[in-house]
Amino acid sequence: MIHFAWPWLWLILPLPWLIRRFFPAAKTSEQAALKVPFLQDFNVAQSQQTAQSDKPWALWLAVAAWCLLVLASTRPQWLGEPIEQGVSGRDLMLAVDLSGSMKEQDFIVNNQAVDRLTATKTVANEFIERRVGDRLGLILFGTNAYLQTPLTFDRKTVQILLNESAIGLAGESTAIGDAIGLAVKRLQDQQTDSRVLILLTDGANTAGEVSPLKAAEIAAQHQLKIYTIGIGADEMIVRSFFGSQRVNPSRDLDEKTLTAIAEKTGGRYFRARNTDELKEIYQLLDKLEPIEKDKQFFRPRNELFFWPLGAALILAALLSLIRLRWT
Repeated sequence: MIHFAWPWLWLILPLPWLIRRFFPAAKTSEQAALKVPFLQDFNVAQSQQTAQSDKPWALWLAVAAWCLLVLASTRPQWLGEPIEQGVSGRDLMLAVDLSGSMKEQDFIVNNQAVDRLTATKTVANEFIERRVGDRLGLILFGTNAYLQTPLTFDRKTVQILLNESAIGLAGESTAIGDAIGLAVKRLQDQQTDSRVLILLTDGANTAGEVSPLKAAEIAAQHQLKIYTIGIGADEMIVRSFFGSQRVNPSRDLDEKTLTAIAEKTGGRYFRARNTDELKEIYQLLDKLEPIEKDKQFFRPRNELFFWPLGAALILAALLSLIRLRWT
């Protein structure tokens, strides 16, 4: 169906008539005279004036051009059939740690040792793909926290921007509190029962303006539920040229704080020591019950204003050529 975005512009349609009605053309000066040296020249000049006065169709061309111009200014659009959007789901914000410690290669993906961020991307992409009906957002944090993707139904874009993230992009430190605060700010205007933050980190809070526990209190006040994931392998035996030694890649992981954050907001803390555990965690998060929402519809719009605008320009050009020919 045809829809006019600015229908009030139809009110200017009688504008030329009003100008002609209340502001008549200036009268010809009484001293004006037409001087022709010969009688045959007078006949030619008189025939030109008569020709101009005997062209009523020129006036109708001008009227048609004006009507088409007004039609174009109302911005006509063609509305397509309504397309139903997702009718259920949650508003999920993913917060991913990009600090320097995420480069630790203590995860296995496809029988190959990879860093923690690569393992996170592999599993999180599958999780994002399954969240049909949810609006997803992405926060990347290190020394600072940044909103990489606002809430959107476009899961593909969230995946692309997550895959393009790199370790150290947001700084080498870890600002967990700032990441939570940014999520609160972006989710505070959303439906109360659908606000969820999934925060993944491998360390402790070492930067930022807000402490993690204070940020968790603010999140609880705004009914934001936080699920925290501590990522990193346990103690392991590493063999080298100098012999075997025991190392703990997750020695900086602050599980106590992450557990407290989840408990304060009604969420849950998960521990991911390897890729399989990380997959299991995201599978558990998949079981979050969706929240029923009102149906939302989207109608595609195709702009049509350029057709009447083009026709008006053609008529105006034609009238200009005719006027030049008369003169």
